[in-house]
Amino acid sequence: MATSLTTSYAGSFSGKYISAALLSASTLENGLITILPNVKYKTVLQTGSYDDIVKAATCDYTSVGTLTLAEKVIQPEEFQVNLTICKKDLHSSWEAEQMGFSAFDNLAPSFADFVIAYTAAKVADKIENNIWAGQAADADEFTGLYYLAVADAGVVDVTGTTVNAANVVEEMGKLVDAIPEAVYGKEDLMLYVAPNVARAYVRALGGFGAQGLGANGIEGQGTTWFTNGALSFDGISVVVAQGMPANSMMAAQKSNLFFATGLLNDTNEVKVIDMADLDGSQNVRIVMRFTAAVAIGISADVVLYA
Repeated sequence: MATSLTTSYAGSFSGKYISAALLSASTLENGLITILPNVKYKTVLQTGSYDDIVKAATCDYTSVGTLTLAEKVIQPEEFQVNLTICKKDLHSSWEAEQMGFSAFDNLAPSFADFVIAYTAAKVADKIENNIWAGQAADADEFTGLYYLAVADAGVVDVTGTTVNAANVVEEMGKLVDAIPEAVYGKEDLMLYVAPNVARAYVRALGGFGAQGLGANGIEGQGTTWFTNGALSFDGISVVVAQGMPANSMMAAQKSNLFFATGLLNDTNEVKVIDMADLDGSQNVRIVMRFTAAVAIGISADVVLYA
């Protein structure tokens, strides 16, 4: 006897599934930027700066210094997934998981949950790309951090070039040299680099090349030195922004880069619709509705290499 897969989650009940789809994007899963998880419509990012507020002491109260406030509005955009898949295409993978012969970390309690998890992984890949390289001109994307920075006159710009193992140290040095003094040394300061830049940096540190790294690279291990551990440059953490365009880098505090979504929104929706009872097919329709957007807080504290 066939079992119907039809399942529906709406509003806050869909939150755990929407979370799996959105927050599994590597930038978010690894905590590389700040997440605003419950933005129902829009929120205001308050930014501010003081001028010199420390003065020589006197017996009187004399107000000194000025706080300059500014704000940026982040308004998550609405997106949806309408996907049709055949149960037969996924059944073997799900059955392997049920019997313990799968590489999946978490056991899906039902085939419906397995279908949602499969779809969520695909959504996460898209969100990761959008976080960095999304363009609002494409109706299916929100503007990513890279293009927000490109369009923002307040961001510190560094002219880039094609990055390879021979020049990557010099080019990353240009990015670090442009970091504002007030930001340099902050605990959450990071260098976000495109995958090709990270590959070039790893190879350069393996030696056998320019930049005075020596024939054998770090600790004489050559190109075998890197085992997917942490990277740093001049004491600053280097992280791979999987969705960032090639030959691009950004220096910023993770507390100054934001991802907003509404995990508890009433408009959120996750549905798995089994079509067997409707048209006799083995197709399953997956429907997801969610919101997402990114924003830069203080533009002057961000350096873009592009």
